[in-house]
Amino acid sequence: MSKAADGPSGVLIVDKPQGVTSHDVVAAVRHALHTKRVGHAGTLDPMATGVLVIGVEQATKLLQYIVDHTKTYGATIRFGQRTTTDDADGEVLASENAGAPLPTLEQIRARVESAYLGAIEQTPNTFSAIKVNGKRAYDLARAGESVHLASRLVTIHAFDVIDGARNTAPNGEAVFDVNVRVTCSAGTYIRALGRDLGEDFGCGAHLTRLRRLAVGEFRADNPHIVHAHAQTRTFTNRDGEQVTRNRAVFDDENAVRDAMLTMAQAAQLTMPTIDVTGEQTDELRFGRRIPGAIGTVSAAIAGGTDVVAIVAPANSHEIKPVTVFGANTASNTEE
Repeated sequence: MSKAADGPSGVLIVDKPQGVTSHDVVAAVRHALHTKRVGHAGTLDPMATGVLVIGVEQATKLLQYIVDHTKTYGATIRFGQRTTTDDADGEVLASENAGAPLPTLEQIRARVESAYLGAIEQTPNTFSAIKVNGKRAYDLARAGESVHLASRLVTIHAFDVIDGARNTAPNGEAVFDVNVRVTCSAGTYIRALGRDLGEDFGCGAHLTRLRRLAVGEFRADNPHIVHAHAQTRTFTNRDGEQVTRNRAVFDDENAVRDAMLTMAQAAQLTMPTIDVTGEQTDELRFGRRIPGAIGTVSAAIAGGTDVVAIVAPANSHEIKPVTVFGANTASNTEE
């Protein structure tokens, strides 16, 4: 039988601040909860803010299911400028089409409707976390190596072009800043959407704002969301050099534990659930099948609070465990 978790298990919905990595937020959660077993469900770029789903202890087993959920983003696309990273963190590139006319909102909406809804092919930016021969693409790109990423099929469920404003960029170039809202499949790069739209109109484009509003049912307006902020620190590295970088911190670390969703709450937001008896609980935790019929992967919960296993159909009349959780997942506080 699986043993119980050593510490509290659950899921945090963190509002990631701008200027830190997703790994920085994971480190802040580890520090706040004094535990090492922490992971996240889907990377956010340093420039991006918003929903980062964090799994703690046994809830890390839920992350593989959460990461595949549909995502919703709010973003601002700046037409009229290209950057090396397709966002505001990159260097502005000299325009190959200086003076190219900027599109109107009507033209952008028409192009989105004709070419950016449903299943589309997109090529991620070379400054991405995708691995190439075991190394992150952004590490290779920063080292000056040539990076070629294959296009991928993604699905755009909704792409709303909300409004826009004509502005002047810091370098004096005329730009058009357009606010959009996108709901898409996992693996979609909003930076690539903005870049490709800019190329469609010949003027180039990049993101100046990106905020993740939802990962499936884990939403930015959830009352349990916990806010982190970026803090600058200076330290000496192993080579004796002074290094300044940002880290993620929580204003009230004691509130982090209180904000954590229980395993049952997290499971209910992640997938369908089924109720199981005490006898079925023991069978599942021993890796055995139980009688029953379900249509899709589900969470088996005993007594309404104890998450026992993730289960899948074995055949037309049996259910099998595919991921088993230890006992005592019912509480997100230590006894």
